[in-house]
Amino acid sequence: MKICVLDAQTLGQDIILDPIKTCGELVIYNLTDKDQVEERIRDVDVIITNKVMLNEENLKNAKQLKLIALTATGYNNIDIDYAKKANIGVANVAGYSTQSVAQHTFAMLFYLLEHLKAYDNYVKSKKYTESETFAFIAWPFHELADKTMGIIGMGAIGKAVAKIAEAFGANVIYYSTSGQNNNNSYKRVDLSTLLKTSDIISIHAPLNDATRGLIGYKELSQMKKEAIILNLGRGLIVDEADLARALNENMIAAAGLDVLEKEPIDKENPLFEVKDKEKLLITPHIAWASVEARNRLIEEIVKNIEAYFKHEVRNRIV
Repeated sequence: MKICVLDAQTLGQDIILDPIKTCGELVIYNLTDKDQVEERIRDVDVIITNKVMLNEENLKNAKQLKLIALTATGYNNIDIDYAKKANIGVANVAGYSTQSVAQHTFAMLFYLLEHLKAYDNYVKSKKYTESETFAFIAWPFHELADKTMGIIGMGAIGKAVAKIAEAFGANVIYYSTSGQNNNNSYKRVDLSTLLKTSDIISIHAPLNDATRGLIGYKELSQMKKEAIILNLGRGLIVDEADLARALNENMIAAAGLDVLEKEPIDKENPLFEVKDKEKLLITPHIAWASVEARNRLIEEIVKNIEAYFKHEVRNRIV
């Protein structure tokens, strides 16, 4: 069996792909441009990919292809309709990064909540050497205890974030983007209530018709002036131009983003125009990518391939 990885670089250079070799003959490409896809997949049985677009145009001549194994949870880069028509299996990996994303959520939160960049810069600039007191409290910060954390999207990651927030003594509420998620452990509220009452808002929802553009200027204007918003779901859930405007108008205290409307970020992105840089933290879509999570991902890919060919498919979409 022939297997190719089309975009191994998206998994990081430190992750070993050798376990996949137990499934067949493996060819690894660091990255694949759209005009290279058709040739690289022509004679393979299994494609492993993260973000490469696979559609009828480049799949139609892949006569040997039996399975597309995604190194991700989302599958919006795959033409599912054509895959069904061509009897090509598609399998994603769910749950591998839950702890990684939850951890990154709080790393971002505390960085913003406690003004860590400002304090770190103060000490490293040697201004602290001139302090008249042992403690220099220029940027007041608050405890998470007794604050309200509003979670948008109470899936596996949302639940993990809620559990950690509770451990810090926060009150957790949530908004179900589908309208169908009921969690008896936490109070479900409508979006307006969540926006108005939350001290921290953390987004962990998928991108769909219900969430696209969910948070714009109107929604941001409903938030507390001292509130922090975090987006670790999908970039298009938050309107970036509106967020930049809200931050510049001091409408909210701060924002942390691990996902963006366009990735990599565009040079003309309005977020670069936020005046107070310490109010905005952006990381380059890394919340999912702890070493442990990426190794679990490879393990699950192997299991998906093995299961597919044993007709006991795990995580199969098509």
